[in-house]
Amino acid sequence: MDLLAVVVASLVLVPLAVFWAGSPVSLVLGLVFALFSPGYSLVAAIFPKRDDLDIVRRLALGFGLSIVVVPLVGVVLNYTPWGIGLYPVLIALLVFIIVAAGVACYRRRRLPPEERFEPRFGFSLSGFRGRQHLWDKVLLVLLVVVIIGAIGVLVYVARPPAVDTTFTEFYMLGPEGKAADYPDVIVLGEEATVTLGIVNRHQEIADYHIKIVIGEQEVGGVATITLAHEEEWEQKVSFAPIEVGEEQKVEFRLYKGGASNALHILDLWVDVVGSQ
Repeated sequence: MDLLAVVVASLVLVPLAVFWAGSPVSLVLGLVFALFSPGYSLVAAIFPKRDDLDIVRRLALGFGLSIVVVPLVGVVLNYTPWGIGLYPVLIALLVFIIVAAGVACYRRRRLPPEERFEPRFGFSLSGFRGRQHLWDKVLLVLLVVVIIGAIGVLVYVARPPAVDTTFTEFYMLGPEGKAADYPDVIVLGEEATVTLGIVNRHQEIADYHIKIVIGEQEVGGVATITLAHEEEWEQKVSFAPIEVGEEQKVEFRLYKGGASNALHILDLWVDVVGSQ
């Protein structure tokens, strides 16, 4: 019954964790699934007899083996076409649990009924106070402490970082609209072209303008650009250097509203040569 419960619980937890992906509920369900089921199924497959391990040691070893199995599954997936992702990892762990539980069930059925492991969760306060099973009590306490500690650490690490939800994206592409083939040599008297893009994430309408500067000399730019929230602007922009020189820094300065300081600055280094 314990193996059936582990498999059924896993089959239920995986869809629920995916459905609530990114929420605290998904994190809790994922922890229950990943930190117990794989290791417990593996322990059951390795130790099918009643006298192999008692329930406390099985739980402790199952938790420890789960911590080992999950990273190993990730390493194996890294060398497959599917790679490491949410769905490949969940499916791989689910298959592992089902296979391990199947092996455990097969090995148990080959044993006489009186030798098969069957979980008994009976608990008495008087037995807990006795000295006969002191080691089991220590293991149980350590298991609870480790599980609580691991869950606390994972919850802390998995918390999304605090980010400012209002910002502006500013990017530069080559003249063909790709992050490549930027102009690096320009003939004096000719224009060079890049593609600039802005995305407004400020939860409100915003005005922008762009200045293109070489040294302290403005050599081009774009007048007022008005964007609503989540609206994107992308356009080819040309500029013409005013003197010959190597490794001249071209600055694309983005201003928001009437601010005197640039919101973002993108740099491009070019060599300006004389005409032939």
